[in-house]
Order: sequence, then C-alpha cells, then structure tokens
Amino acid sequence: MKPDHPSAHPAARSAGGAGRFPLHDTAAPTPAPHRRGLWRRLQRGCVLCWLLAAWALQQGVSAAPLHTPLPGPLITPAMLAARLDAVRVLDIRDDASDAAHIPGAVPAPYAWWRGPADDPGALLTLAQFTALLRRLGLTAHTPVVVVAAGGDPSDFGAPARVYWTLKWLGLRQLAILNGGMAAWHAAGLPLTRQPTAVTPSRFTPQLDDAILATRENVQAALHTPGTVLLDARPKAFYLGREKAAAATRPGTLPGAVDFDNLRWFPRGGGALPDPAVLQGIARDVPLPATTTRVVSFCNTGHWAATNWFVLSEVLHRRGVALYPGSMVDWSRAGAPMAHVPSRLQQLWWQLEQAWQAL
Repeated sequence: MKPDHPSAHPAARSAGGAGRFPLHDTAAPTPAPHRRGLWRRLQRGCVLCWLLAAWALQQGVSAAPLHTPLPGPLITPAMLAARLDAVRVLDIRDDASDAAHIPGAVPAPYAWWRGPADDPGALLTLAQFTALLRRLGLTAHTPVVVVAAGGDPSDFGAPARVYWTLKWLGLRQLAILNGGMAAWHAAGLPLTRQPTAVTPSRFTPQLDDAILATRENVQAALHTPGTVLLDARPKAFYLGREKAAAATRPGTLPGAVDFDNLRWFPRGGGALPDPAVLQGIARDVPLPATTTRVVSFCNTGHWAATNWFVLSEVLHRRGVALYPGSMVDWSRAGAPMAHVPSRLQQLWWQLEQAWQAL
C-alpha cells in the first residue's frame, strides 16, 4: 500500500483580513516559525514513507509477511492454495530447480538436508544448516510447508525428515503437504516455472534437543527403563536378513521393537490417512504403558522420520525423538547389536536372494 501524501495548505484567512493584501499579489504570507518546522517534519516523514515503500516493492514476494498460523502438521492442497501468500513452500524434489512447481515455491532438494553418501543420515554442521536456512529466507517465525514428490509411502520420509530438521533448528510453524506434488497435480491446481525471489534472512538456530537422539543418548537408553527403541524398517532389516549398503553389519539395536513405517499407509500412495485412522493404527505400535520416551530409528533416519512425525506431530505423543544417524551410524561405531546373523546365515540368505532373482 502506498503511503498517504499529506500536503500543507496556507491557513485560511478571515474575511476581515483579506483586504490586507493587494488583489494582484499572489505571494503567500511567510509562515510562522512553528508552522515552517511542522512542514519540514511532514516532508521528512513523507520521504521516509516513500523510501520504505520502495524497499518493500523491491523485495517482491519474499518481503510479504509470513506469519499466518498453519492449521496443523498435515495440510491438503486446497489448504495450501488458500495460503500461498503467507507461507514459504519448500520444494524438496531432486529436480525442484528445473521442474514446474507450486507458485511461490523455493527449491530445496532433499540432498541439501542430508549427510555424505557414506553416512547420509548424519546431520550437517550447525553452520551449514544456518547458512542453508538463511539462504532460503527462513526465520523462526516463518510458516513453512514442505513439499515432496508424494508418489509412494517411502517418499514421505523425505518431507518428514526435513520437517524434523526445521523443528530441531527452532522453527515452529511447520506442515507437510499431504501427498506432495502428486496430490497437487490430482487437485488440478496451478503450476509455474517462474523462479521465486528470496531475501536472505538472519536466522539463528534455537535447538530443540528434546526431539534429537544421539548415539550417546541411545547407548544410555539401553539401560534406561521406560525408553523404547522403535525400528521403522521393514521386518527383513530388523531381523538382520538385509542391511543398508553403508552399514557395516545387519541387525538392529539391542532390545529394539519393530514397527514398519509403511503400516501408516494402508491404502498405499504417498498420503497419510486421516488422524482417526492413524490413531487406530497406532494401537498396534508396541509401546508398553510404562513408556516415557520413544527413539525412532531406521537405517539413515529417513523411514524413522515418518514414525516420529506421526507419533509426535499428528498424534501428539510426548517424548518422541529421532536418531538421525540410525543403524549406519550405530554399526560403523562398532556398538553392540541384536539379530546379527552368522556369516553362514548371511551367505545362505544371499544365495536365497540370488535364486529368487533368477
């Protein structure tokens, strides 16, 4: 909105004073000193308003106030479409920089949030995360909606992991577009290839370590009553019949229980069902009544992020944390493990897999 432009007008003369000036003299009387000061202050204020307005216009979309509360941790395409002016959309697809995207979305590929190839679950340094969030124009108060491809249940781990990372770094207004770009396409909503201008922020992390489980935390949890180590991987990984390429050994954490993250998606696809359905599924999560803390893990903190997101954010269970490095980090540290098969068992299973592949 453009500022008002106040203008000064000569004080109206009374009828009795009009004859003091000749009719042919068009010069206005010299203002009184206090009026001259008022006029100068008005001029300065007007110039300042113009400068502020010009600065705001130069910032484009990124200067819009992004403080509208989000309706919850999961939003539909229609909900997002109604809020595009007031949220920052992070498109975390691998090809986000080149593909058609949601209007106003900023590319932030999932790889930017992950560790190196030999330890992808590892957290970046705090300096790296800070630089990334500043580059994306985020602040602690920015409402952020994370958007992935949304093609299948496994893909949901990507926005869940980014959501967790943002929350750990101190953001509080967060949501995931349920079903991702697949749901946006299905809803027939508009796309663009127009890049979004972003003004870098001065973000400073305020870490929420309550939702982070480090290797040291997990080691302590092995001897802490009330802590449940929840394996989000498919059963074959839990039983040690399969392992991640970057892990040194198959198996799971000592005393862990398993709950495959795919169980949250009874209809398949990349969208979670309604919270009431999720609440029903959660009854099968093996958590004793004495549970005070849940540590979700998998191979590299991807599938585990889905278990964390559903339990913590959608179902509002307290005391749920994510072990980002998960079994790759744990096995590479030479820490004790359960369900580690013998070499003979591993060889036999490899032969079985080779036979089935024929």
